[in-house]
Amino acid sequence: MSGSRLQTPVVIVIFQRLDTTSQVLARIREARPRTLLVAADGPRPHIPGEAARCAAVRELFDRVDWDCEVLTSYSEENLGCDQRLATGIKWAFEQVEEAIILEDDALPHPTFFPFCQELLERYRHDTRIMAISGTNFVAGQVQEPQKYSYYFGPGGGFPGWATWRRAYNLYDYDMKLWPEIRDDQWLGNIFDRRDVQNYIFRAFEEAGSGRILAWSYRWAFACMVQSGMGIYPFVNLVSNLGFRSDATQTFNSRDFLANLPLNPMEFPLRHPPFVIRDKRMENLVFRRLQQKPPGKLGRLWPWPRGG
Repeated sequence: MSGSRLQTPVVIVIFQRLDTTSQVLARIREARPRTLLVAADGPRPHIPGEAARCAAVRELFDRVDWDCEVLTSYSEENLGCDQRLATGIKWAFEQVEEAIILEDDALPHPTFFPFCQELLERYRHDTRIMAISGTNFVAGQVQEPQKYSYYFGPGGGFPGWATWRRAYNLYDYDMKLWPEIRDDQWLGNIFDRRDVQNYIFRAFEEAGSGRILAWSYRWAFACMVQSGMGIYPFVNLVSNLGFRSDATQTFNSRDFLANLPLNPMEFPLRHPPFVIRDKRMENLVFRRLQQKPPGKLGRLWPWPRGG
């Protein structure tokens, strides 16, 4: 996007990792959005040096050097990864109608921004579409040429993604609909395969009961119960840098989801002339993730988030 200006607002949720945030901000700087919204979590008082690290990360956004409106929502207390994402994105959509959203460890390819911008406009009023993802976890496994630039699947798409206020307004942190969806076995109407149903059931049950804190599960639930679909590129446009020892949830740097290679999206985009879930890709992603070793439930979700 050299020489052009990104019209779509960009949201970034930050915490205390200066190195990854600096890399993500450098990519945002290349896109030069006209509006940048920054939501920051506060330091944990019992962690030595964390207040200084949080302050250093926030200072990066005092030095934005292109013509840009910078809006900030800085929490003085530590809300945790789950709550800060929920409240930070909610705050952002109180300011803007649509946005590209990045976490502080989600490194985008430069073509991620025009990809999201074009699709935000194309599907702006199509309520079947809830989100646009930049991630493709199985891009290297799809060898044959693809007819279109992207496909449709369930869920929301993170840690680098885009959506609209009209979609995010359906987000319910408390998952109040889950008991009815669970007890009346509605998941069978969303997923055909029993193993996938069981997989998703476990995730939603843990999140809906409050046994785990998982913003991403709750957002995916909000999408699915409205028959909402996400858009996923056939090339991977976002790499998660957050799999390391100082992460909140994702510690294994050898995880196959860590540091996925980035590839450019080709333009002009080749749009499918229909909106139908691609079960082939859906099952390929699920099979790949089933190869992950056992661990916390947070590692089992088909669209995991880092940090």
